[in-house]
Amino acid sequence: MRNPAYKILVSAAASMLLFACKPGRVVTGKSKKKDTVATVRKLDSLDIKIGQMVMVGIEERTMIDPNDSLLAELRDGKMGGVVLFEKNIAKTNSADSFRNMTRAMQQAALIPIFVTIDEEGGKVHRLKEKYGFVGMPSASYLGGIDNPDSTLFYNRRLAAEMHDLGINLNYAPCVDVAVNPENPVIVKNGRSFSADPEIVTKHALLCIQAHHENSLRTILKHFPGHGSSANDSHLGIADVTNTWKFIELEPYKNIIESGEVDAIMTAHIINRAFDTLPATLSKKIISDKLRGFLRYDGVVFSDDMQMHAIAENFGFENAIALSINAGVDVVMFANTIPNLQGRLSASKVHAIIKNHVANGTIKKERIDEAYRRIMDLKKKKF
Repeated sequence: MRNPAYKILVSAAASMLLFACKPGRVVTGKSKKKDTVATVRKLDSLDIKIGQMVMVGIEERTMIDPNDSLLAELRDGKMGGVVLFEKNIAKTNSADSFRNMTRAMQQAALIPIFVTIDEEGGKVHRLKEKYGFVGMPSASYLGGIDNPDSTLFYNRRLAAEMHDLGINLNYAPCVDVAVNPENPVIVKNGRSFSADPEIVTKHALLCIQAHHENSLRTILKHFPGHGSSANDSHLGIADVTNTWKFIELEPYKNIIESGEVDAIMTAHIINRAFDTLPATLSKKIISDKLRGFLRYDGVVFSDDMQMHAIAENFGFENAIALSINAGVDVVMFANTIPNLQGRLSASKVHAIIKNHVANGTIKKERIDEAYRRIMDLKKKKF
């Protein structure tokens, strides 16, 4: 008897094959059938499913050489996405170089990859004007003037530019509520739209609308709310037990109920009222609160697993297992923060996840579940 997932895999393979066809390539008759069958066989494998769960930073690359090891990893299906930063923007011919780089990665990939970036605006703005890109004001500015037309204008302009550059998923909008005015990483950096969850919801939905109009997916962050912390989780544990407010869930609830959510990213914060583990590693927070209480069944991305709050407190391999078992579908390693593990390749992360599955630490069903969500998001039409 065929695996019950076979029909899903056939459908996914056919859809992804059409999505992945390169311009100028004609696939007809027997060759089309042969390609589809070959794709199904590759998709129906643990290696490919695990690969879709791996997101990595590409270090200092501003171009991709044809013999680059990154391309080999993409051809082997070791990763499902890349995250790009300002350091990946060439100082000259910035747009053309960036576009060529994203195109080279997509052409090498077995399944089209998520090409992601942090583009919130304000201080979290990678595509800067000095490289010839458009300006983007901060969330606090847009929430402060509270003008829907302005939020749509700036986000439409930014999203159109990202689409042209080959980016298809943005780590934005930030829906953290500005609960703590002294919060060092969100509020003081202008990354929250407002202390009012209704204003946060309104402008986040406008941001999402502008992205969807330009065929970009978005990621809400940082669940279950980073706006009340007194510390920066890039540097260590951020405990919000005594400061977190229930209103920090309101934007998530509202946007989930609107049906406009593409994906959600977890925060490396601890709230002992929920669990003693950071949210990224907590089944009580991701599976019980996000998926159970808020009824969300889409893709969950981790924040950078190399941030000190995780990397230096829970052990690299252990943290991967905890996060996936908690309900994280895509584990992200940005390769930007100095830490004990150093730079991490997609192949290394992939091997660790596969070993966890082999020894039973992570169930194959959990991999299948994550893969189904990821593929659904990659096939999403706007």
